[in-house]
Order: sequence, then C-alpha cells, then structure tokens
Amino acid sequence: MRALVYYIATTIDGFIADADGDFSQFPVDPATLADLFARYPETCPAHVRAALGVSAPPRRFDTVLMGRRTHEPAVQAGLVDGAYPHLRQIVVTHREVPASAHIETISGDVAARVAELKAEPGADIWLCGGGDLAGQLADQIDEVQLKINPLALGRGVPLFGGAGVPRALDLEPVGVEPLSGGVILATYRRAGQL
Repeated sequence: MRALVYYIATTIDGFIADADGDFSQFPVDPATLADLFARYPETCPAHVRAALGVSAPPRRFDTVLMGRRTHEPAVQAGLVDGAYPHLRQIVVTHREVPASAHIETISGDVAARVAELKAEPGADIWLCGGGDLAGQLADQIDEVQLKINPLALGRGVPLFGGAGVPRALDLEPVGVEPLSGGVILATYRRAGQL
C-alpha cells in the first residue's frame, strides 16, 4: 500500500505560512534546496527545475495532493498545468480551478478518496499542503516529514488546521537530520509502521 507523506516546511512555532498564506518569509538557502531536491527531486516545481539544475527522476512520490490554496500560486503564476506536471497532481477543492489535463480535482469525502488512492498501485503520495487539508486527513497520514526552519511567525497557517485534528496523531519519531541553512528535517511515522 502507498504511504501518504505530509512533507512540508514549517516554522519552529508550527506554522506553514503567515496569516495571509504567504510563505515568502521562509529562508531559501541554495544549499538547503540542493539537499532537499537531492532527496526528493520530484518536489522541485517544474518551472524552476532547469534553473536549479534538478533533472533527476522521481525517487519516492508519483502523486502530489494539495488544497486549492496551495495550488493557487501556480494558477496566479500562469502555470496552467500546475507546479508539478511531472507528477499526478490532485487538488482538493469545492471550487472551480482552471481546466488542465494535468490537474485532477476531488471533493466530498476526501478521506475516503485518499484511502482509495493509497490502495492503488504506485509510489507514495506527497501531501504538500495545506494545514486544513492535513487536519482533514490526519487519520490517513502515514508519515510526517517536517522541514523545520529557524523562523518564528507567532501566528499564521498551522501545520494541522480545522476540526478534524485528533489530540494525538499516534506518530513515533524515526529521525532528525540537520540540513544546510539551519533547517532540520524531522521524520515521524504512524505507530506500528516503523
């Protein structure tokens, strides 16, 4: 079965963006990006792959799952096919998104649909945001990889938002790795899946 992996940048106080959804305050150290894209080249957006020298094929994920607000910057940038056309892109939304053969949309019982996706053959699924979607899918998440940035926002979009977040996610720590630029990669897996 495929794993649903919440792989996301966060601040040390647990926010993935400021209150307006902007994440431009996150430091972007070229050495950090090189570390991260060497690990998972498929997580590099298509429109910057050449500029960053990222050409390796996917290593872990063949599908990216995101909420509409996470997909919105690609739409605003005119990326009709989304930021990750080299992956199967699924946007969870109750609103219209620009039509593209490279974008699927789902709504309704999202947890049930994600359970079906996990049962399909293929590589793992990258949950790239946002916090409300992660809250809705907390029971489906198999692994959390936090790219913890040396930044505190004080308020903003939390890692897990909405009413669907259980008190305990029943995750166990499996690794902490310092990366270039002061970023820490912390990995947790669902208990019993180590």
